[in-house]
Amino acid sequence: MRRGIRALLLSLAGTFLLSGPLYAKTLRVAVAANFKPVMGEIVSRFESATGNRVVLSYASTGTLYNQLVHGAPFDVFLSADQKRPGLLVKKGLVDGKAETYAYGRLVLWRRGGPAPTLDDLRKPGLKLAIANPATAPYGTAAKESLEVLGLWKTVSKNVVKGASIQQAWQFVATGNVPMGFVALSQLRKDKVKDEFCVVREDMYSPLRQDAVVLAKSRQLKLAHRFVEFLRMPEQQACIQDAGYYPVIDPAIGGRKEEGKEG
Repeated sequence: MRRGIRALLLSLAGTFLLSGPLYAKTLRVAVAANFKPVMGEIVSRFESATGNRVVLSYASTGTLYNQLVHGAPFDVFLSADQKRPGLLVKKGLVDGKAETYAYGRLVLWRRGGPAPTLDDLRKPGLKLAIANPATAPYGTAAKESLEVLGLWKTVSKNVVKGASIQQAWQFVATGNVPMGFVALSQLRKDKVKDEFCVVREDMYSPLRQDAVVLAKSRQLKLAHRFVEFLRMPEQQACIQDAGYYPVIDPAIGGRKEEGKEG
């Protein structure tokens, strides 16, 4: 009898242990490539706090937007701009409204130093890496900066366009391209301190990064919780440390990071 009861209890305990993870939910998040350096820590914190799982997909904002418009099964979209989330809202594909989670920063980077200046862009035949302006907000910011300098028409002939800001970074990191416009967050991750200059924010449209919850999500409550989590002080401090302006202090301009401002 005792053996029977013990066997039953062990069986029930095993059932509860096995069924526990089945109650955890999976959140699918589409993330703009520039935000990759900071997502690992934030997702780890969210999973620990909620017991749920987050699956991340990275690409340029334009690429992810096109996927979402055509029905890609994501729960949350973290854009590198406010334009695409706004378009999704207008199309009725969003539950609620767009929420800003960070403000991006553009830098000009030369691997191995010395720190470049914007005057270096005037050198004839310069090969320059940028993200594709057609799909990546950081690419648009780079193009706008070159237009302000009156250099886009001449420099564009030698521009190497990456599918995303991550690929533009890779072109410079591997030495295939000597210089490029990248996100400050990418260099913060690699602890680069003296090989770049921060581009003045009045030279390009603000890189306001918005997040939206997709209306077709089967995890609406958890998806909204994730967006709220991004905007909490602890995560905002992490985002700021990663090279962004945080939402809790969204002023753009008038501040300098390490490195020489262009």
